[in-house]
Amino acid sequence: MDFLFFIADAPDPEPADTGAEDWAGEMDARGVRLYGDRLRPADDATVVKVRAGETVTSRGSIVGGRDWIAGFDVIRCADLDEAVQIASRHPMARAGQIEIRPVWPFE
Repeated sequence: MDFLFFIADAPDPEPADTGAEDWAGEMDARGVRLYGDRLRPADDATVVKVRAGETVTSRGSIVGGRDWIAGFDVIRCADLDEAVQIASRHPMARAGQIEIRPVWPFE
């Protein structure tokens, strides 16, 4: 089962023992991390919509609030329990927060 991790900041961080690169290397070695990377700041985002047949773009993120998504990882594991265990080892689980979302493939 594939899961998308949204790596985000949080208002109540704790110090992390290791860096995200160490975590990524460990998960790559285990064969559970399919892909992941950092994201540029929300100010660099572009939102695209089509309204009345016209493409409309705007700068900034569609995610509201003060938290921002700093990166992502795509993980393949047996179930949500394993995904939670993997996410709990990520340094941003302490220094930020991680949203786990199951991938819902097109059939």
